[in-house]
Amino acid sequence: MAGTAQLQAARRPLATAQEIAEHCRVPLATVYQWSSRGGGPKLIKVGRHLRARWTDVEAWLDAQTIAA
Repeated sequence: MAGTAQLQAARRPLATAQEIAEHCRVPLATVYQWSSRGGGPKLIKVGRHLRARWTDVEAWLDAQTIAA
């Protein structure tokens, strides 16, 4: 059963560029700049659309954390 739950979590829908922008509270254009300049979370091209795994978005955000 645990394997099934992990598989379902791994297969949740990919984040759209709009969802990434909303989640990070940045303009949509910023997400597209990340894509073209190589910054931001790992993005996947699905046809002509940009998508990201939520785990990659969260990992990238964690890497941006600065110590106080």
